[in-house]
Amino acid sequence: MAKTLLEVKNLSVNYGAINALRTISFEVTESEIITLVGSNGAGKSTSLNAISNIVKKVSGSILYNGIDISTMPPDKIVSLGLVQVPEGRRIFANLNVKDNLEMGAYSRKGTHVRQELRSDMEKVFALFPRLKERSRQMAGTLSGGEQQMLAIGRALMARPKLLLLDEPSMGLAPILVDEIFSIIKGINKDGTTILLVEQNAYKALAIASQAYILETGQILKSGAAAELMNDDAVKAAYLGA
Repeated sequence: MAKTLLEVKNLSVNYGAINALRTISFEVTESEIITLVGSNGAGKSTSLNAISNIVKKVSGSILYNGIDISTMPPDKIVSLGLVQVPEGRRIFANLNVKDNLEMGAYSRKGTHVRQELRSDMEKVFALFPRLKERSRQMAGTLSGGEQQMLAIGRALMARPKLLLLDEPSMGLAPILVDEIFSIIKGINKDGTTILLVEQNAYKALAIASQAYILETGQILKSGAAAELMNDDAVKAAYLGA
């Protein structure tokens, strides 16, 4: 039986008087792609930010590998193997590509860490050849698609067990969206569990095994992604059918 890697229980988050999340619960199973789907303002990004403790919960618990991480500092959470690629990429525009990637490994320690970093960077370059071509280029001068690749590559340098992806297709041309989602599938196939937040419901449901539909801070539906893709209400609301 597959292991539950992340368990979110009755999580609530407020922004002032606004209830951004209202007692939501969901699980992420090891080695799978799980997706949170919903429209703008549904609470998808807030869910990821609460897991990373970038925003504070009002109530509930967040268990990662059985440990409650909801009060841990974000850097400690990263060191446990839970790493987020934020919405909008948030790359270091005034650093070059190579330096950005090295920043992703800032929390890693150990005798052989330098050798490991060189090996891991080559793996990132194999996944994203364009980043290797532009390794000395300032990150702020990259295209939107290249910046998204850099943001994912930077996260991979932390050797995540669970990768949180927040709107990876945002602002990208359709051909680049296809490329990014193909890469996400490859990262998962190589053993990294993924929790994907995505407004492009069709793309998200196509690669996920399980899905949760969020609306106004609540989970309306959940189940196998393939089944939800064929659900009439989901098709009408999110798939343009």
